[in-house]
Amino acid sequence: MTEHVEPAVAKEASIRVWGVRDFCKRNHVEKAEEVRLLKLFRRFATPAELIHNVSRKPRWR
Repeated sequence: MTEHVEPAVAKEASIRVWGVRDFCKRNHVEKAEEVRLLKLFRRFATPAELIHNVSRKPRWR
């Protein structure tokens, strides 16, 4: 008995993408900074792009 086996399917890693507004809401980013990120990336960006391009005021005690 023979069995047909399909060739290995290419398993490309998908790129994780976040919504800019959701990121800003979760990370308590100010509205002005959210607008700047939306101009820079539009609606979606990778987590690394968002984390490295957000600028926040430090929270001093």
